[in-house]
Amino acid sequence: MTEQAITLTSAAAARGPLAMEAISVSKDFRIGRGQTLHAVRDVSFNLHRGAVVALVGESGSGKSTAARLLAGQERLTSGTIKLDGKPVDVTSHRGFRRYKSQVQYVFQDPFASLNPVHTVRYHLERPVKLHQGRDTDVDAEVVTLMEQVRLTPARQFLAKYPHELSGGQRQRVSFARALAARPSVLLADEPVSMLDVSIRLEMLSLLDDLRRRFSLAMLYITHDIASARYFADEVLVMYAGEIVERGPAEEVTQQPAHPYTQLLVASAPDPDNLGSALRRGGNGTRRPGQPRPRTPERVAAAGCPFSPRCPLAEDRCRQEDPALLPITTTRAAACWRLDAAAPELVPGRPGGGSTTEI
Repeated sequence: MTEQAITLTSAAAARGPLAMEAISVSKDFRIGRGQTLHAVRDVSFNLHRGAVVALVGESGSGKSTAARLLAGQERLTSGTIKLDGKPVDVTSHRGFRRYKSQVQYVFQDPFASLNPVHTVRYHLERPVKLHQGRDTDVDAEVVTLMEQVRLTPARQFLAKYPHELSGGQRQRVSFARALAARPSVLLADEPVSMLDVSIRLEMLSLLDDLRRRFSLAMLYITHDIASARYFADEVLVMYAGEIVERGPAEEVTQQPAHPYTQLLVASAPDPDNLGSALRRGGNGTRRPGQPRPRTPERVAAAGCPFSPRCPLAEDRCRQEDPALLPITTTRAAACWRLDAAAPELVPGRPGGGSTTEI
């Protein structure tokens, strides 16, 4: 699948200047016996200062691999990553350190990402010294970082070890450690999924405050499309390593076009009736009594990767992988059956074959 044939305006572009570009990035893994796992396939998107882009998909969709590519933790199979308009080169130790001062990664598990034998002070002092130079007042900067993530009074927490903190407090330390580098890009990989439900909204509110205060370009990775609606400017829906739908968060979650996005929205509990459009015209959701199939293996195969699970799939879907088809200037979806899946968005012959040309 390729996005080169279409020109879309990112829904996040209005927030601020372009910070990072992922251009047709791919990552393959050899899994033995001549098979290749296509973890990320020809994915492109932009991150803008002060904006949040959500990468949404179920486990195994490739979203975390995409984030690790942007973080420099995995090498690209193909494609290009640009930071402030310049291609990224992390092959040298110095180049990688310079890159990490601008791009920081927040891990899903705050306990596993913190060294249990070191105190909170150590976790924050080290990046301050590494990224901010010798003239920095380290003690004052560490206290400031703690206050920025709302761990106050700071002195109460600095001498503690990770096991002495709650899950939410540990994740706040992870946020503070990322901010110590004074980055322009923050990659947050399921940052609230391992926290108690009661504090998830509070943590997202903190991330939103940090994004606004420091004009961060943020990639928010999640399997929870409901939280993406409230938190993100733009949503990218990923399935089997490909982006199958993208657009403004409110539009994608309230009126999804791709059958997979419709499945995600229909299964998301939301007090504000997220996905009410599905109940009005519900296309592409799981049929009553239809078993819920497993996530497909992303080995070399023809056709749309969602076709084995899609109730609208026809022969063309099983033979050709669709490119992203534009719906508006800010929305696109990769589906041959958009006229049937989302007739209110893409006029065409109901139940017909190929999607109407746009």
